[in-house]
Amino acid sequence: MSLRKFGAIVRRAMETLPPAFEPYLGNLVVDVEEEPSGEMLRELDFSEEEIAAGETVYGLFCPIIPESSDLGGADEDNPPRRIIIYKNPLEDDFPDRHELETEIRKTVIHELAHHFGWTDRDLEKFDDNPDPFT
Repeated sequence: MSLRKFGAIVRRAMETLPPAFEPYLGNLVVDVEEEPSGEMLRELDFSEEEIAAGETVYGLFCPIIPESSDLGGADEDNPPRRIIIYKNPLEDDFPDRHELETEIRKTVIHELAHHFGWTDRDLEKFDDNPDPFT
Protein backbone atom coordinates (compact mmCIF):
# COMPACT_ATOMS: atom_id res chain seq x y z
CA MET A 1 0.00 0.00 0.00
CA SER A 2 1.21 3.49 -0.69
CA LEU A 3 2.41 5.77 2.08
CA ARG A 4 -0.50 8.05 1.21
CA LYS A 5 -3.13 5.30 1.70
CA PHE A 6 -1.44 4.19 4.90
CA GLY A 7 -1.49 7.79 6.13
CA ALA A 8 -5.22 7.96 5.40
CA ILE A 9 -5.78 4.99 7.73
CA VAL A 10 -3.74 6.73 10.43
CA ARG A 11 -5.79 9.91 9.89
CA ARG A 12 -9.05 7.93 10.24
CA ALA A 13 -7.76 6.44 13.48
CA MET A 14 -7.16 9.95 14.81
CA GLU A 15 -10.63 11.04 13.64
CA THR A 16 -12.26 8.23 15.63
CA LEU A 17 -10.95 9.58 18.92
CA PRO A 18 -13.62 10.88 21.28
CA PRO A 19 -14.25 14.64 21.02
CA ALA A 20 -13.03 15.02 24.62
CA PHE A 21 -9.47 14.42 23.33
CA GLU A 22 -9.48 17.42 20.97
CA PRO A 23 -8.28 20.03 23.48
CA TYR A 24 -5.17 17.92 24.14
CA LEU A 25 -4.15 17.35 20.53
CA GLY A 26 -3.33 20.91 19.49
CA ASN A 27 0.37 20.50 20.23
CA LEU A 28 0.61 17.04 18.66
CA VAL A 29 1.99 16.20 15.21
CA VAL A 30 1.23 12.73 13.82
CA ASP A 31 3.57 11.59 11.04
CA VAL A 32 3.89 8.42 8.98
CA GLU A 33 7.28 7.11 7.90
CA GLU A 34 8.37 3.96 6.10
CA GLU A 35 10.40 2.56 9.02
CA PRO A 36 12.63 3.61 11.89
CA SER A 37 16.29 4.09 11.09
CA GLY A 38 18.98 1.91 12.59
CA GLU A 39 20.17 4.99 14.44
CA MET A 40 16.71 5.49 15.95
CA LEU A 41 16.52 1.85 17.03
CA ARG A 42 19.94 2.16 18.70
CA GLU A 43 18.71 5.28 20.53
CA LEU A 44 15.81 3.11 21.76
CA ASP A 45 18.39 0.65 23.15
CA PHE A 46 18.01 -2.06 20.51
CA SER A 47 21.19 -4.11 20.23
CA GLU A 48 22.93 -4.67 16.90
CA GLU A 49 21.81 -8.31 17.09
CA GLU A 50 18.15 -7.29 17.59
CA ILE A 51 18.32 -4.86 14.69
CA ALA A 52 19.96 -7.50 12.45
CA ALA A 53 17.21 -9.96 13.42
CA GLY A 54 14.55 -7.48 12.31
CA GLU A 55 13.40 -6.26 15.73
CA THR A 56 11.67 -2.91 15.36
CA VAL A 57 8.87 -0.67 16.59
CA TYR A 58 5.47 0.17 15.09
CA GLY A 59 5.39 3.69 16.40
CA LEU A 60 7.19 6.24 18.49
CA PHE A 61 6.16 9.10 20.76
CA CYS A 62 8.68 11.91 21.15
CA PRO A 63 8.78 15.53 22.22
CA ILE A 64 9.84 18.04 19.62
CA ILE A 65 12.85 19.80 21.09
CA PRO A 66 13.58 23.16 19.48
CA GLU A 67 17.18 23.77 18.47
CA SER A 68 17.27 26.93 20.56
CA SER A 69 15.70 27.77 23.88
CA ASP A 70 13.12 29.89 22.02
CA LEU A 71 9.97 27.84 21.46
CA GLY A 72 8.72 30.33 18.90
CA GLY A 73 5.58 31.17 20.83
CA ALA A 74 4.91 27.58 21.92
CA ASP A 75 3.85 26.89 25.48
CA GLU A 76 7.00 26.09 27.48
CA ASP A 77 4.97 23.95 29.91
CA ASN A 78 3.36 22.02 27.07
CA PRO A 79 5.96 21.74 24.27
CA PRO A 80 5.02 20.26 20.90
CA ARG A 81 5.03 16.48 20.66
CA ARG A 82 5.25 14.06 17.76
CA ILE A 83 3.91 10.58 17.11
CA ILE A 84 5.45 8.60 14.28
CA ILE A 85 3.68 5.54 12.88
CA TYR A 86 5.94 3.21 10.89
CA LYS A 87 4.36 1.68 7.79
CA ASN A 88 6.71 -1.17 6.84
CA PRO A 89 6.91 -2.96 10.21
CA LEU A 90 3.11 -2.91 10.53
CA GLU A 91 2.56 -4.14 6.98
CA ASP A 92 5.19 -6.85 7.39
CA ASP A 93 3.65 -8.22 10.58
CA PHE A 94 -0.02 -7.82 9.60
CA PRO A 95 -0.58 -8.74 5.93
CA ASP A 96 -4.35 -9.15 6.45
CA ARG A 97 -6.02 -5.77 5.74
CA HIS A 98 -8.43 -5.94 8.71
CA GLU A 99 -5.66 -6.92 11.14
CA LEU A 100 -3.43 -4.20 9.68
CA GLU A 101 -6.08 -1.51 10.22
CA THR A 102 -6.69 -2.76 13.77
CA GLU A 103 -2.95 -2.67 14.54
CA ILE A 104 -2.56 0.79 13.05
CA ARG A 105 -5.35 2.03 15.33
CA LYS A 106 -3.82 0.23 18.32
CA THR A 107 -0.44 1.80 17.55
CA VAL A 108 -1.92 5.28 17.22
CA ILE A 109 -3.72 4.90 20.55
CA HIS A 110 -0.66 3.34 22.22
CA GLU A 111 1.54 6.27 21.17
CA LEU A 112 -1.18 8.78 22.04
CA ALA A 113 -1.34 7.24 25.53
CA HIS A 114 2.36 8.12 25.91
CA HIS A 115 1.36 11.71 25.06
CA PHE A 116 -0.88 11.53 28.14
CA GLY A 117 1.87 10.08 30.33
CA TRP A 118 1.10 6.35 30.24
CA THR A 119 4.04 3.93 30.23
CA ASP A 120 4.51 0.74 28.22
CA ARG A 121 3.79 -1.16 31.40
CA ASP A 122 0.49 0.69 31.79
CA LEU A 123 -0.42 -0.38 28.25
CA GLU A 124 0.47 -4.09 28.45
CA LYS A 125 -3.12 -5.33 28.79
CA PHE A 126 -4.25 -3.14 25.88
CA ASP A 127 -1.33 -4.22 23.69
CA ASP A 128 -1.86 -7.91 24.43
CA ASN A 129 -5.47 -7.83 23.25
CA PRO A 130 -5.58 -8.71 19.52
CA ASP A 131 -8.66 -6.50 19.00
CA PRO A 132 -9.46 -4.26 21.97
CA PHE A 133 -12.05 -2.38 19.91
CA THR A 134 -14.65 -5.17 19.64
